[in-house]
Amino acid sequence: MSELTMPMAGVKVLDIATFLAAPFAGTILADFGATVLKIEHPKLGDPMRAFGTPTECGDTLAWLSEARNKQCMTLDLRHPEGAAVFRKLIAQSDVLLENFRPGTLEKWGLGPDALREINPRLVVLRVSAYGQTGPRRGLPGFARVAHGFGGLSFLAGEPDGKPVVPGSTSLADYLSGIWGALGVLMALRVAERTGQGQDVDIGLYESVFRLLDEIAPAYAKTGFIRERMGADVPTVVPHGHWQTSEGRWVAIACTSDKIFARLAEAMGRPELTAPDRFEKTAQRIANRSEVNGIVADWAAGMTMEQLGAACDAADVPWGPINSIADIFADPHIAARENILRVIDERAGELALPAPVPRLTETPPTFRHAGRARGADTQDILSNWLGMVAEDIAALRQSGAI
Repeated sequence: MSELTMPMAGVKVLDIATFLAAPFAGTILADFGATVLKIEHPKLGDPMRAFGTPTECGDTLAWLSEARNKQCMTLDLRHPEGAAVFRKLIAQSDVLLENFRPGTLEKWGLGPDALREINPRLVVLRVSAYGQTGPRRGLPGFARVAHGFGGLSFLAGEPDGKPVVPGSTSLADYLSGIWGALGVLMALRVAERTGQGQDVDIGLYESVFRLLDEIAPAYAKTGFIRERMGADVPTVVPHGHWQTSEGRWVAIACTSDKIFARLAEAMGRPELTAPDRFEKTAQRIANRSEVNGIVADWAAGMTMEQLGAACDAADVPWGPINSIADIFADPHIAARENILRVIDERAGELALPAPVPRLTETPPTFRHAGRARGADTQDILSNWLGMVAEDIAALRQSGAI
């Protein structure tokens, strides 16, 4: 498939953000054909280059994965000549991605209003810890802080334990990148119709808060404060994690009375669905420990293969709780090509998470892993702005690039 036929072909994106939320929005857009130009400070670069597992090329695996398909140039936005070059790039671009503290770009004379005097159609994604407004707008924050402020960490952990990391420590960053890419797409649609750009304003904490089931309306309506429940959820039982005889963990999801009836049959315990036992959800919630104990005893007496076969035969939703090693060995993962295996010119063999979503007619492509700092500076200045070698050398000499 030609790059010109990809969904985001022709869209130019400037990525001046760092570590990780707004840049991940750029990664999504780049996977689907946008021209994404990663702009880094000439000396400092993006701290993502040093975050995670180092490789022989000097950049980490995190950088090689999440900066893929982007061109890389260096430019000091605080340098007068660097800012002048940046404004010229803005004139040719459709989207700007940034995640400085609110007010930083304005302080440099590069805020969205000033940039739209150059390019009225410009869409600006602004990701920050708490958003562009509100009493906490100027405070710093990372995903871990966002998980706490947005209510996710309060729910993660065992009932008698402390709040724990809800999986990935960067979850709020990745979620904000997804929301950011969605916001950019909607804003671009408006710009196409009206010629007017706008800001997409995201606080890291908002990205997780929006995904927390019904806890907000439930609290407003009833005053219910959901506490940590381990693998359980408050509204259905059994719905959690159980250990099999060989020590593997599985997830079983009984979200309705019908599914529980099928699970009871699979366990050889049809009497559990009698009207005076656990036929209805409310009865199972009232007897949560007993119901969970019955499922736990059943799972403990079977291998994962046996449990899976019983659940499949009864049409009960279940799945293994996979480690990354399990994921790499799983035939379904392989069939779906969820792991992208590539050869990088700097780092050699790499296995990366494949792009999402899957489009049948215009799928995402992999062009290259994260590039070296400034790898494309010369080409960008020459091809985008028509600068000659002498001008580029002068910029380099001044420290602007």
